[in-house]
Amino acid sequence: MLIMGLNKTENNKHEDSDSTLKSKASGQTVFVREATGLVKSASLLDAFSLNISNMSIGALLGVMGLTLVYLPSMSGVNLVLASVLGFLIAIPQIVVYTMMSSRVPRTGGDYVWVTRSLGGFLGTSISFMGYTLETMAYMALIVLSAVFAIGSVGLALGQQGFFGLAVPSGIQGAQPYLQFGVGAAIFAALIALNIFKPKAGYKLVSALTAFGVTITLVAIGVLLHAGRAGVESYINSLGISGVTYSSLASSYKGPTFNFAATLSIMPLMAAFVYPWLNAAPAVGSEVKNTRALKMSIPLAALTSFALLTAAFGTLYYVGGLPFINQALSNQTLVFDYSFNFWTLAMGVAGNSALAALLGLGWIVWNIGILAYGIIVVSRYLFAGSFDRFLPEKLSYVSPKWSSPLVAHIVDLVITITLVGLAAVFYGGFSGLFGAIIASMIYFAFVGISAAIYATRKEKGAAKTILIVAGALNAAVFLFITYQFLSAPSVWGITPLSEAYVVGTFLAGAIIYTASKRIHTRKGLNIALAYKEIPPE
Repeated sequence: MLIMGLNKTENNKHEDSDSTLKSKASGQTVFVREATGLVKSASLLDAFSLNISNMSIGALLGVMGLTLVYLPSMSGVNLVLASVLGFLIAIPQIVVYTMMSSRVPRTGGDYVWVTRSLGGFLGTSISFMGYTLETMAYMALIVLSAVFAIGSVGLALGQQGFFGLAVPSGIQGAQPYLQFGVGAAIFAALIALNIFKPKAGYKLVSALTAFGVTITLVAIGVLLHAGRAGVESYINSLGISGVTYSSLASSYKGPTFNFAATLSIMPLMAAFVYPWLNAAPAVGSEVKNTRALKMSIPLAALTSFALLTAAFGTLYYVGGLPFINQALSNQTLVFDYSFNFWTLAMGVAGNSALAALLGLGWIVWNIGILAYGIIVVSRYLFAGSFDRFLPEKLSYVSPKWSSPLVAHIVDLVITITLVGLAAVFYGGFSGLFGAIIASMIYFAFVGISAAIYATRKEKGAAKTILIVAGALNAAVFLFITYQFLSAPSVWGITPLSEAYVVGTFLAGAIIYTASKRIHTRKGLNIALAYKEIPPE
């Protein structure tokens, strides 16, 4: 493959020779210490699983109705072609991360080369907003998605007591405080595992991902076996007044594909799936070899593309595009019956044991996303601390457990706070969705940073490819940012998400400025750190 052949140099070719540059005034190293203290324990499977979990296929298949229901119309939207289009516009991102992860395989991944390309002030502010703290908001969203999955599975199995967990606050019958309690308990348990057994945290991601992918394939098989007759029978058996399979299918009047309509749902694809290739690079110094790190990126992208496209294609094959599009825009089905890929597969399964297994797969997908997120966010906090941008305590590694203890605790506090705010005051899931715009802005700067890096460090074909990929990447994500802003009611641009995005950028700028002043008084210029590649 072209991508695989781009990295003809050793890992350190583009690194400056002295990664422990010292301040002449103090004799201290610019970095917190001369080694991270983290252990190389992640395999190719672990790196691959981190990226698959990051690409959140199972969550998207479960919550797509909660977003698509707010579109003015599903006329002309084609989910299969949306998946294809989403993958195609993500190719520049795949190229950028594949090339850069082999050149800068360090803890923090893109944070390291974004800050080295853009400089300390802008680079840290953008990274802090666009990934470190945005991912905490995303994890809070996934916590609520997991709770929604638990409630929806309970409902699908005939347990009406789960209704309060299955619908967002603002819908009659919702129980936001219970949603918060269940979600907080799940997240706290995962944090505890990563503190006390960090190696087990990696293995858990791999195990959950493997289970989620397997059950997705089982769900596809169940739907194909049931066919159109099974879907029609299930929908009609719900006994919803005025809602039958035929009434929904016949009410669809649009074409099978309209480019503009399909392009309009790219924020949904971008929010959950195709751009999210930075999980494995974020633990670059912990992956056992650079080849495994590099290969995990295109492998995860291709696997996710195949799985998501197959799932959408199966929905259209067994239900028909007219029915599926109308069902996903029907508020009664979406809110009262949690209609989505998973619940449809459960509904046509034919027996409760198989339905329960499918429901478990949906729940496990969400927990797998949280498990990856906990690992990755702690590494971004760690990397910022290692550069002395964030407080040094965040790069503390427990000598007993070999885990970034303080970083995990900070992640726990912020994420659970966001879960509570969203669940109780801002309509649950949708209240946090708009915060994802921060990552779209960040990924545009990732592309710009890659192009800058190429002009400074690369030669020949690699230079041209990285500049072009970086520029295209920036253009793609600036367009998706525009899409978010042009339809705020659809993509969850709420006061909470707006305040979070603006506040986190300002917080990053203030923290960098304050840290630079504080360390200058101690004889350290932290700006020097952003001229160096940190040690492993």
